Amino acid sequence: MILVDAHQDIAYNAFAFNRDYTLPAYKKRRLEPYTDPRTGPGRPTLGLPDSLLGRVAVAFATIFVAPAGGGLFADGVEPVYADARQASTQGLRQLDFYERLTGEHEQVRIIHSARDLDEVLATWADGTPYAQRTQGLVLLMEGADPIREPKQFEEWYERGVRAVGPAWSNGTRYAAGNREDGPLTSYGFELLEVLADARAVLDTSHLAEQAFFHAVERYEGPIIASHSNPRRFRESMRNLSDRQIQMLAERDGVMGIVTYNLFLNKTWRAGEGRLPFTIVLDAIDHVCQITGSAAHVGIGSDLDGGFGVESVPHGIETSGDLWWITTGLRKRGYTEADIEAIAGGNFLRKLRESLPGS
Repeated sequence: MILVDAHQDIAYNAFAFNRDYTLPAYKKRRLEPYTDPRTGPGRPTLGLPDSLLGRVAVAFATIFVAPAGGGLFADGVEPVYADARQASTQGLRQLDFYERLTGEHEQVRIIHSARDLDEVLATWADGTPYAQRTQGLVLLMEGADPIREPKQFEEWYERGVRAVGPAWSNGTRYAAGNREDGPLTSYGFELLEVLADARAVLDTSHLAEQAFFHAVERYEGPIIASHSNPRRFRESMRNLSDRQIQMLAERDGVMGIVTYNLFLNKTWRAGEGRLPFTIVLDAIDHVCQITGSAAHVGIGSDLDGGFGVESVPHGIETSGDLWWITTGLRKRGYTEADIEAIAGGNFLRKLRESLPGS
């Protein structure tokens, strides 16, 4: 059994906080000055060695840049953009970063095709030594402003981008984001057509509710919500209502549960302490109950997505600890087939629908 994590901001952390993905999270903590989790990114949890030990065989690695005046932190802390040209330039820098990372480290590989995916998964066969395991990265654009115009996505696809979320919290030229309800724009509808022609994965996370319904009703290709939690746990448009979860399931979509306390509890605030690990299992349970099966939920940790270890549930110290989700589900009586689906099989299903053969 392997894990698929549908949301990791690897390049963002490299550019915003100079974090080296190839180092273990604990080593990065020793190298970094402490930052208050209420005003800074907190202590890191992501690291390639941790993920390999925790059998995170595939990660959706994001291309994410924040708009000026609307990022995760005050301007000057992280790279931001003021227009489409700047967004594109910064997005391409992150794409270059992933190409360098995979070119310099044999245990990381960008997944362009089904053949790439199969070759990555083959390194996780029983008995394969740790040093021979490979983590596959599926490039996911979070917020589509780096795409200067819809047709230009073809160039990003040629470079390896296989999934796109049209919006981020503040919205983009393509869609309203979750901070204020609104629709897909005319550019957004055009982008859906281009993405469908490429069989790219559409990521609905961060879409405003109206834009979400537009996208799910209109898009003909594979759909996911890479990192979204049920709204039952916190009333916010950032989380999905039961109706949205049902619609996603009706389209055979998959949503990844986020291991962030803010999206898992109605009253939690940064700096208030960590929630119990069982809340992650509760969120998975809820999706299974609403959809009637274990086929539409997975893991989209968003670890180090603007928050650190202080802001995730107890028991998750690094990305390697995501493996404990499988143990928790087993204790709750989930079948091995359902655990395998939640751990990675559901997102692999969507990838196989999307990826070209070779």
